[in-house]
Amino acid sequence: MWSDILFSMRQELAVTVILFLLLFIKIGVPGYRTESLLRLVNLLLTVNLLLGFLPAPDAVLFNGMFHSNGMIVLEKNILNLGTLIVSLLAYDWLKDHRQAPEFYLLLLATLAGFFFMISSGHMLLFYLGLELSTIPLTALSGFDLDKRQSSEAGMKFILSSAFSSALLLFGISLLYGATGTLSFDAIPRHLDGSAFQLFAFILILSGFAFKVSVVPFHLWTADVYEGSPVAVTAYLSVISKGAVFFIFVQTLYTVFRPMADTWYRIIVLLSVLTMLTGNLFALRQNKIKRLLAFSSIAQSGFILAGITGSSRSGDASVIYFILIYVFSNLGAFGVVSLISARTGKENIDDYKGLYSTNPLLSWVMAISFFSLAGIPPTAGFFGKFFLLMAGAGKGNYIFIIIAALNMILSLYYYLRVIKVIFMDSQPQPIARQKIPLMPNIAFILCLIGILVTGLAGWVYDYIYSLSIGF
Repeated sequence: MWSDILFSMRQELAVTVILFLLLFIKIGVPGYRTESLLRLVNLLLTVNLLLGFLPAPDAVLFNGMFHSNGMIVLEKNILNLGTLIVSLLAYDWLKDHRQAPEFYLLLLATLAGFFFMISSGHMLLFYLGLELSTIPLTALSGFDLDKRQSSEAGMKFILSSAFSSALLLFGISLLYGATGTLSFDAIPRHLDGSAFQLFAFILILSGFAFKVSVVPFHLWTADVYEGSPVAVTAYLSVISKGAVFFIFVQTLYTVFRPMADTWYRIIVLLSVLTMLTGNLFALRQNKIKRLLAFSSIAQSGFILAGITGSSRSGDASVIYFILIYVFSNLGAFGVVSLISARTGKENIDDYKGLYSTNPLLSWVMAISFFSLAGIPPTAGFFGKFFLLMAGAGKGNYIFIIIAALNMILSLYYYLRVIKVIFMDSQPQPIARQKIPLMPNIAFILCLIGILVTGLAGWVYDYIYSLSIGF
């Protein structure tokens, strides 16, 4: 019994052990060197990632509150991989930071919350996991204590999160009143599509929409992304968003399955609005972090397009795309993070002539942007292709055409940055930057992921074999 629990929850327990180890170092080892601590944490995160690949049987624990299966383990492994890459990329920023242990304590607390949220089989555990992840994230967004903009980002994020959590909790309470249960397995048997249940669903959907920056609940995104440290922005745009989308798909495909015809129309509308808004606002941005923020919003619209498929291919395409998104977005944010930490420059025009002094950083940024835009042969092309194919399963071809046109629209602002880097020049471009070992490893991982994941067909096949659907 205990061995089954320990093995099924090994990823949560591993993160908890790392958390306590960092706490002991912070309290009991006053003379630690920050760089040694960063190397230790990256080693432990690597061990944690490898631990997730050990085979494990499906499990249902604590009277159905906690679930574990092959797909859930894979989703956690994707989050572990993304967190490791974020940690490697943040090395150059954190090695001179006074609160490096606190950064990891908050970061890993959010990761533990995401794990419990993804494994939840009950609305209460889902909500507890969501809040365990959200509250430390608000502290991380204001982590640059000496910068007013960072404090402002933290305040905006905590107010937006509180509002979205209130909507979500209110929706959960109404759902309990309508069904008499909060178990994911039992709720579908009590859904009949009444107006009261629909109102509860809309409130829950609104809570989810806030977390993943879906229009019209996206207004906090650009300001929080711009004000937060780049490493935190990368974590928000990839790990946080990916985790919420994982549980969102499970909730729609299992808990609200009887209301599929209703939520399909809502998701289609939100997808179109999100793609259009993200792309149109990204066109006029002059700061690289704000451009990536609105790009992230547009990517959420594409993910929603895959979710509308309501099938195994819809579930598989979402998870496959998020895996690719981890490599693509973190590659771009890694370049921004290193340049921002060294020079403080974050405007797009500051990147003029970057290729003449930093060819490696330029190619990492270019390949990452090609993938985000969905240009072959990068993995992003295959990711968006499978999303659109899943969405086309319902036969709504007008919707798919709109999504495809939005892909073309997004090419402008992605290629604009690449043009600035490779074709424009300025008298004093960003000086040549020496890349430390840790970020170098992260860049290599991102490039391999972008160039190989799409071409290795077995990756999507494996995800499809684990996926759920109607």
